[in-house]
Amino acid sequence: MIPKQLLIIGLVWPEPASSAAGTRMVQLVDLFLASGYQVTFASAASKSEFSYDFSHTTVVEQEIKLNDESFNTFLKALNPDIVLFDRFMIEEQYGWRVQQECPGTLRILDTEDLHFLRQARQQSTKKQEALNLFSDTAKREIAAILRCDLSLIISEAEVKLLKEQFKIDDSLLYYLPFLEQEIKTDTIQKWIPFADRADFVFIGNFLHEPNWHTVQTLKTKIWPLLRKKLPGASLNIYGAYPSQKVLQLENKAERFFIKGRAANAQDTIAKHKILLAPIQFGAGVKGKFIDAMLTGTPSVTTTIGAEAMKGDLPWNGIIEDDLTAFAEQAVQLYQHEAGWWAAQQHGIKIINERYAITVFAEPFILKVKELLSALVKHRQNNFFGQILNHHTAQSTKYMSLWIEEKNK
Repeated sequence: MIPKQLLIIGLVWPEPASSAAGTRMVQLVDLFLASGYQVTFASAASKSEFSYDFSHTTVVEQEIKLNDESFNTFLKALNPDIVLFDRFMIEEQYGWRVQQECPGTLRILDTEDLHFLRQARQQSTKKQEALNLFSDTAKREIAAILRCDLSLIISEAEVKLLKEQFKIDDSLLYYLPFLEQEIKTDTIQKWIPFADRADFVFIGNFLHEPNWHTVQTLKTKIWPLLRKKLPGASLNIYGAYPSQKVLQLENKAERFFIKGRAANAQDTIAKHKILLAPIQFGAGVKGKFIDAMLTGTPSVTTTIGAEAMKGDLPWNGIIEDDLTAFAEQAVQLYQHEAGWWAAQQHGIKIINERYAITVFAEPFILKVKELLSALVKHRQNNFFGQILNHHTAQSTKYMSLWIEEKNK
């Protein structure tokens, strides 16, 4: 039997050691490979030394060009059963070409997180004004969702927002969180115990604006309070791509250290007693908390930070929006082993019940098979999507063709 062909068009080559987005993409690749698909990963971006090495897999890597008819030639030759777009910008750039060359191909959008929601929260926080979701970015992102046959949403809160606020039909959305292995007893026994851990940690890719803002909050609001109560403790800040303005925040006298990229995020978090993340804006689901739970490390965060991650379960630490209380509760968690251990147990439960790959993998692959077998009917039920594909694709198509001609 010939394996089905999946083409993933990446915004970048995935860097799981740098960002949660990279981890998410590699998990999707692994899921399709395990389900018997032949996967081709294509991107117009340049590779970095941190790009994931697919050489140990059967994944075919393909460099492509933006606004270039060579992509059409490549696409026709491959003739994939499924195309997965990595974020809405990629759907805008390549979606019309996929529709033109392979109209019967199933089109899936992996949103990563809702960009318009993150941007709206960022504007609201910085300008101290009411949240405005109805931006141009929202119009672009939701148009991409409507043009695709299925969109993968990583957060239940975002599924709810799309359905209730924007009236997106349930058949176009699919909740698919991070896909993790269950935490079992043999893993727990290897965790570093409370008595052998020290200090606080934060980790996050600095190309991501919410992480930079969070580190500023730690530096100016949280750490001045914490270090008075715990003068022997340090706060270690890790993250890929730190800029000069990030590095300049280091203050050795205050035990506030900027460490830069972590060789291995989980190993780094595992040595620390608590992950601190007073996140003020953002969207999606935060990979840093997944890594913390997978290493038995309690965390202290905000409502936005923990959004949609725990369901009805207790958090693996503290959720607190008032920054003074945030610091006080972090001290309590740091000093009291019983509370720290209870928080660790909550993390185990969250991972095993809400992120275990065994819960999500099979139903998702079945959903994909179902769509492949009834794609015409599925598209008839999404007439607004057909309208957008008819009209919007024309504008993005001719803009792209104009750029193509200009480049010649």
